[in-house]
Formats: sequence, C-alpha cells, structure tokens
Amino acid sequence: MRQPVRLGIALVLTLATTACSTAVGTGSPPQGGAPHATAPTALFDSCGRQLSFSQTPGRAVTLDQVSTETLLALGLQEAMAGTANLKTKIPAPYEAAYAEVPVIAPQIATGEQMRAANPDFVMAGSADLFTEDRAGTRAELEALDVPTFVSAVDCPEHSPVGTTPFELLFSDYEKLGKVFGAEEQTGRLVTEQRAAVVKATEIGVQVPQGGDRPTVLFLYSVFNGMPFVAGGSGLPSEMSRIVGVKNAFDDVDDDWPEVSWEEVARRDPDFIVIGDLSERGRPGDSAAEKLSAMTQHPVVSKLAALRNNKVIEVPGIELDPSVRSVQALRLLAEGVRDLGHAR
Repeated sequence: MRQPVRLGIALVLTLATTACSTAVGTGSPPQGGAPHATAPTALFDSCGRQLSFSQTPGRAVTLDQVSTETLLALGLQEAMAGTANLKTKIPAPYEAAYAEVPVIAPQIATGEQMRAANPDFVMAGSADLFTEDRAGTRAELEALDVPTFVSAVDCPEHSPVGTTPFELLFSDYEKLGKVFGAEEQTGRLVTEQRAAVVKATEIGVQVPQGGDRPTVLFLYSVFNGMPFVAGGSGLPSEMSRIVGVKNAFDDVDDDWPEVSWEEVARRDPDFIVIGDLSERGRPGDSAAEKLSAMTQHPVVSKLAALRNNKVIEVPGIELDPSVRSVQALRLLAEGVRDLGHAR
C-alpha cells in the first residue's frame, strides 16, 4: 500500500513561490483564444468552492485523464504544466497535443509530484483526488493561491435540481473557457456535443403509447467473479433516457454498484452494453472476458439478450463523464436501433 505523502513545508514554500513568479501566467494562449491577463474572471462555483482568477493560468495540472482530455479538446496544451493518471490511450486527435505536456505521474499524483510541477491551477474529474495522501486537499492548495477545479458531474448537488450529466459537462467546458480565455473553442465543443445528444435522441427507440421501454444492462467490469454494473446515479442512466431505453439497475443509487449474476438474470435486460477496458489490463477487463463470464454462467447464459446476441460493445472509459461520452452515446443509440426497438 502507498504510504501517505503530506504536503508539508516544502510544498508550501514551493507553491507560494510559484504563485508569485507566475502572476501573469507563462503559458501561451490557445489558438483562437485571448487570455484575460489582468482583469479577473467572474466568480463561479466549482463543486462547492467559489473561484476567481486575476490572470490566465499558464501552468495547469490535470490529475486524471478526463481532465487532461478536456483541456486538450479545448486546445490548451500550451497552458498545461503536467498530467497524471492515464488509464488508457489518448485518442488520436489529441496525441500530438498530449505529447507536448509533461507527465508528472503515470498513476495518481502525490504531493511531491505536484511540488515539482509548480502549478497555478489544478483540475480533476472527481474530488477524491484532492486528499492529503494524494495531491493535497483543495483547501491547502487554495490557501497558496492555487485554484482547484472539480467537474460539476462529480457534485451535482451544487447545481440546479434536474441538471443532466451532459449539461454539467457542458457547464464545465464553459467555465474553463472563461478561465483560459478560450470561449471560442468552448463554444465549438459545446455546440458539437449538444448536436450529438440531439442526434442520439433522434436515432433512439420509439416506444409505443403506453408501452414499456426496453431495458439495458451496462456491464462495466468483473472483479473477483462479480459484476459491476451501471446504477441510477451515473451517466449511463442519462444515456438510456436519451435513447429511449431504461437502465436495468436504475433503482440503485450508485454509479457502479457490485451486484450478483443472479440479480442480473432476474432483471432479464433486453440489451447488454459491455464496457471494454482491455487497455487497463486488469483481470476481467476486456469485453471478451466479460462476455465469456456471462456465457459460462449457468443462469445468465440463458438470457435472451445473450442467446440472441443483443450485445453492444463500447470503450469502457467513455461510460464515465468526459469529452468522449457522446461517442458512447452514439454507439448505444445506433446499437439499440440496429438490434431492435421493442421487446
């Protein structure tokens, strides 16, 4: 097990020095954007913390792949001082930009690795990366004038009731566009992704009046022989709603709960979506291994969805909220359409 790494005096001194020495930001502005070099941006909430900026960040650090790809999608690689926690290959459109950014940690970044990066902005897709034994708490970093940003998808309680996960993603893009002076790039990305959501809705299932929606099981991983599936609080439930189907475990208030194979069989889904995580390299991560686990199970193997090959494969990473999620949404919509619209 990893030993806790405290931020300590050295990080305080280093980051305090960095905050002073990068008062105007050292990164070049992204193409098509214009940095707000002196005027502070408007205050906005990031997962319960109020943030404002007196200059455009020039040494941004991203603590996970979701955040890394978001900034790359906005063309902000020149404003990045480091990335961490890469779980799979960077998509081809971002490879060249990613090659320009230092990797401060192949896995979860520690306080020591943060210290070496001298950040003036730190971003993560989830709040649990900001802990004392990881990158440091948000309070510690912000006390040193290093703003911290957490995706709104990780804390929907700080957004208006009923805001969808995709809308939360789009709000992340818009806030980041203001921070980095990249409103033009942000506008293009939001427009493209909104169009992808609309397209999935148009492709989706047309349920007859009074009819039941087809159900879909999202199988994310198999660990120690047990399945982890999409619950009601994660993005797959919203994807299901968009395409006109129902997540088989919509009633479970968790993103990716562990369930039993017997419960999977009892719910008898019409379709099965398998998340392929083969690049992660853990036992049971590949789509082939998950399909094999189901076809060899004495009860699950009898499901009509398996016998009739109503199985859709998608990259597992795209089932978590990110700039890639609209691709999984498209695969779901097209897969459900191609496999049949009704029970």
